Amino acid sequence: MTNPRGTGKGRPPAASREMLQDAAFELFLEQGYAGTTVEHITRRAGVSRNTFFNYFDAKGDVFWVELDDALARLAQELSANDASSEPLPALRDVLLALGGDYGADAVPFALTQRELIGGVHELQASAVTRFVAAARSIRTFLVERGIPTDMAQAVAYAVMAACVAATQSWAAAGPTRGTLAAYLDATVTPILAGYQAGR
Repeated sequence: MTNPRGTGKGRPPAASREMLQDAAFELFLEQGYAGTTVEHITRRAGVSRNTFFNYFDAKGDVFWVELDDALARLAQELSANDASSEPLPALRDVLLALGGDYGADAVPFALTQRELIGGVHELQASAVTRFVAAARSIRTFLVERGIPTDMAQAVAYAVMAACVAATQSWAAAGPTRGTLAAYLDATVTPILAGYQAGR
């Protein structure tokens, strides 16, 4: 099977998250999620079990390399945001800027292949922990900008739900989908505008 990142047999000996992710995805497609073990993945990638756990806490984490990177960037961008800016519009701008980095060919594997590979329930469980972590980053940002904790909590979870809806629509839209930013704009902007109007 061709490696989706084009590394094939010429993979470098040094392991990476992406190399392990590629090996895992190949195996999930060949034998399903449940039928694939960490040992299968490390054997396919040509690395040790310890190397796998240097990058991932569990098998299901291989689905979320891109999302984990985006969440780390979200926290960084919010932390670096100009403290004098209005918090809700600033949050919108950060989310749309991040969404602009995800083009038509950047849809995470987990969003397009979940039925084919199986393991949907474990995928959902691992996604929820990331949803909560992202909401926590947003809530912290808003509270630090003077928004009451209860409102900040409500905004954070509403925005994350809107992000999930946008991402699902984007993934389902096919190869002409464009960037994720347009879908985020359609779901996140009205929510934040409503909260802004109520302040």
